[in-house]
Amino acid sequence: MSKEVRMKDIADRLGISIVAVSKALSGKEGVSEELRSRVRRTADEIGYNYRAMKVSAVKKSERTGNVGVIASERFIDEDSFYLKYYKHISAFLQQRDYYAFFHTLTVSDEENLILPKLLTADRVDGVIFLGPFSKEYTALLTDSGIPVVFLDFYDDRSDIDCIICDGFYASFDMTNYLIRNGHRKIAFVGTVGATSSIEDRFLGYAKSLIGHGIHISRNYILDDRTEDGMLVDIALPVDMPTAFVCNCDQTANRLIKQLKSLGYRIPDDISVTGFDNSVYSSVSEPKITTIEVNTEMMSARAVDVLLAKIEKPDTSVGRIPVSGDIVYKSSVRSLNK
Repeated sequence: MSKEVRMKDIADRLGISIVAVSKALSGKEGVSEELRSRVRRTADEIGYNYRAMKVSAVKKSERTGNVGVIASERFIDEDSFYLKYYKHISAFLQQRDYYAFFHTLTVSDEENLILPKLLTADRVDGVIFLGPFSKEYTALLTDSGIPVVFLDFYDDRSDIDCIICDGFYASFDMTNYLIRNGHRKIAFVGTVGATSSIEDRFLGYAKSLIGHGIHISRNYILDDRTEDGMLVDIALPVDMPTAFVCNCDQTANRLIKQLKSLGYRIPDDISVTGFDNSVYSSVSEPKITTIEVNTEMMSARAVDVLLAKIEKPDTSVGRIPVSGDIVYKSSVRSLNK
């Protein structure tokens, strides 16, 4: 029965938020003892399994030696960019006598705030979450008491531990590179607000333009996806820029195909840059100038932080940024004479 019962069921029965239920079950502060008792009593009555909702350190003899690596299916595609992280994470964990188990979180489970069985059945000692998750799901995980580290994602909560690529300065550097090459009509392609990573990359782009006295045109901020992560057609501006800064290689590759279908030559007519140095940057014609994300270093830091949290649950590191570097390929043309 417990596998069919959700935290939301407890919240609905008591008329409280899911976050309040999470805090009550995990022993976190923020709820009264009276409410904590009601929540736990209700959980027992309806058969909700909250054995994983613990905040005390687990004795070494009781540990599984396993770590969950979980990503939302909203951000898993044929590029399998997050599998780069998983490969590194798995290798680093094995060096520490731990083993990784990958799980794809369904859209339904994320929307309904359902924790994976890896967590609720005590099958792992901690979890590394890859990529963006909703604010509600992030709050659920953070307040669950399970040792958690977020990789390539953060939000406005200051109490979550995350390892992120420094997309702000990487995008800032990329836009500066275009400006040094004579470009002043530069557009940004990425739905601002869809993910924290895209927001950072947009802000780096904007800082570069402001620093060079270039007006930021709303017509040059183009969506590439819905806020839920579903890719959409890119609506090009009437007044075309000479360069596009794309939030990722996949979008850059799609944009290049779209521009070529309209008769534009890349980079002779228009320059395009990407981000991630993923397979898209290499299979594209021309190959895309992009940002190399140091997935190996980010994965190593994530493993270090998670194992420290397993040993000592009150460990907190906040946000740890890891820098990225420009990889110069063939998709940018200099306009300087």
